[in-house]
Amino acid sequence: MLLLICSFLTAFVTTLLVVRSSASHAHLSGDTDKDQPQKFHGRVVPRIGGIGILVGVLAACLLVVTRSMPGGPMLLGLVACGLIAFTAGLIEDFTKKVSPRQRLLATVAAAAMAFWLVDAVIDLTGIPGMDGLALVAGIPFALTLLTVAGVSNSVNIIDGFNGLASMCVAIMLAAVAYVAFQVNDIAVMNCALVGLGAVLGFFVWNYPLGLIFLGDGGAYFLGFWVAELGILLVHRNAEVSPVFPLLLCAYPIFETLFTMYRRRIIRGRPVGLPDATHLHSLIYRRLMRWAVGKQDAANLLRRNSMTSPYLWVLCSLSVLPAVLWWGDGAVLSAILIMFCLSYLALYRAIVHFRTPRFLLRKADHWAAPIQEH
Repeated sequence: MLLLICSFLTAFVTTLLVVRSSASHAHLSGDTDKDQPQKFHGRVVPRIGGIGILVGVLAACLLVVTRSMPGGPMLLGLVACGLIAFTAGLIEDFTKKVSPRQRLLATVAAAAMAFWLVDAVIDLTGIPGMDGLALVAGIPFALTLLTVAGVSNSVNIIDGFNGLASMCVAIMLAAVAYVAFQVNDIAVMNCALVGLGAVLGFFVWNYPLGLIFLGDGGAYFLGFWVAELGILLVHRNAEVSPVFPLLLCAYPIFETLFTMYRRRIIRGRPVGLPDATHLHSLIYRRLMRWAVGKQDAANLLRRNSMTSPYLWVLCSLSVLPAVLWWGDGAVLSAILIMFCLSYLALYRAIVHFRTPRFLLRKADHWAAPIQEH
C-alpha cells in the first residue's frame, strides 16, 4: 500500500505542475489538431500526462530500492525497458512526427529488452495446438514481442475520451495485483500497485474535466506495463491460466483487432488511418448526443465525460470474471468468446440505431451538469 500511495501522490503533484504550467509549453505539448475525426475537445489541452505517470513510477522505484522491498530488480528492469516505448510516444506528443510504425517498433524493442532483463516471455498460451510451438526456437520470443506491441497499441487505440484508457488500465492493474497476491507473487504485485497508483494520480486531473491528456507516451507506457505484468504473472506462476491476461485485456485487444478488420476488410482503407467509428466514438456520437444535444463547450465536455463510464463497465465485464476464475482456462476461454460476441452485438446495435434501452436510461441518469473550470 505504501508503494501505491507514493506513486499516486508523486504522479498527482507532477501532473498538477504540468497542468499549471501549460501556458508556457502549450505550443509544444498541446493537442491542437482538434479537427481530426477522433478528437472531441474544444480547447488546446496538454497531451503529456505520461510524464506524471512516469515520475510517479520512478518515485516508487526509489522507495523500493532504499527500503529493499521485494520486486526491486523487476521494477527497475521494467522501467528501463518501458522508457523506450515512453520516449517514442513522448517525442510524438511534442513533435507529431513519429509514425505509428516507429512507435510500434519502439515498443517491440522495449519488449525484447524485457525478455532479456526480467525474463518476460510467453511460453504457454492456453490455446489448443499452440503450446507445442513453444518448443520451436524463436516462437516464444516472437509471440512475446507481438503481444506486448499489440497490447500497447490497443491502449493507445482506446485513449479517446477523458478517463477512458487510464481507468481501464487501473482496473486491469488492480486485477493483476489481486491475483499476484493470491499466488504470493509479491514482486509482480508491487509492480502492479506502483502502476496503479501512478495512473490514478493522473486520472484525477484527466477526469471529468480533461485538464490534461494521456498522450502517446503515457498510453504506450501503460500498455507496455500491463502487458509485461500479465506475461510475468503467468510465466512465474504455473497455477495462473495463460488465458487470464488475454481476458484481462479483452476490451482494448478486441477493439484493436475489430478496428483493423473494419478498416482494411470492410472499408478497404489503411489500418493506421484514423476514423470516428470506434465503439467509444459511436457511443459518444449516437448515445450521448441523445442525452446532451447542445454543441457549446460545456455540453461537449459533459458528453465526453459521460461516455467513458460505459466503456469502464464493458472493460470490467471481462476483468471481473478473469479475477474470479484466474486459474481455470476453460471457463476463461468460454467467457472470452462470450465477451467478443457481446461486443459485436452491441456495436451492430448502435450502428443500426438500435441502442439498448437500458443504455439510454443510464445516459439520461448520468446527464447531470458538469461545470467547466
